[in-house]
Amino acid sequence: MYSIIVVPPPTTEDRSDHVRRQFRLAPGERLAFGRAVPGGGLPIRHEGVSRRAGEITAHGTFWTLSNLSAHQTYVVENPEGAGEHVKVAPGRLDAPVPFEFSRIVLPAGGDLLPVEVWAPRHDYLRGEDGADGEPTAPAFSLDRTKRYFAVLAALCEPRLRGAPHAPLPTVAEVVDRLGPAWPAASRTSVQWNIDYLAVKLRLKPGPDCAEAGPRLNGKKESLVSLALRFDLVREDDLVVLAAPPHAGAAAPRRADR
Repeated sequence: MYSIIVVPPPTTEDRSDHVRRQFRLAPGERLAFGRAVPGGGLPIRHEGVSRRAGEITAHGTFWTLSNLSAHQTYVVENPEGAGEHVKVAPGRLDAPVPFEFSRIVLPAGGDLLPVEVWAPRHDYLRGEDGADGEPTAPAFSLDRTKRYFAVLAALCEPRLRGAPHAPLPTVAEVVDRLGPAWPAASRTSVQWNIDYLAVKLRLKPGPDCAEAGPRLNGKKESLVSLALRFDLVREDDLVVLAAPPHAGAAAPRRADR
């Protein structure tokens, strides 16, 4: 039973027939890759790739990466993770990779060569904590029906849509993006919600705090970084940016929150 599928970088031959070669690994099997690997390995014909560049090992629902190059760090991206990635330093052996869908980025001269790795779907525990005792307090309390969450979703949207390094939208662009679901949105109300989120997510002290603390520069960047790092906003949450299915949908208790 195979658990890991490895897809090499595209080649000219791939582009001609729209078929890319795949390597399938069962748990415990290894796949070496590089410019001059033994038979059965994954050859990558690029002068910027080490002769023995690395090795992938399947382990059931995850896999490990050994970086056999002497000087080059490899990056393993989660294309569905809004910039989520791990770095594997030169000489690092059997670094575990936790993503279902991964892209190894190999720096090669002036190119970045992608090697895709697909792992089985991960399983997750369903259900809440035990019924006994007080419930566990959430680390971040966000109400997805509130205006502030729509603002946060609009800020995160470009990076959740597959552009992890995209510049953040301006306040004016957020106003335009919120228009279908929140026609009355304005620069003032959006900025108010950004300030509110910074306090709610404890990036800055509240107005009633005795010490105001230092000025928070890069407030939007800090909000988006925190939200994406802890999955406070996921791609599925972007539905809050769509127009309501019909007029007269339930309104929040406060117009601007």
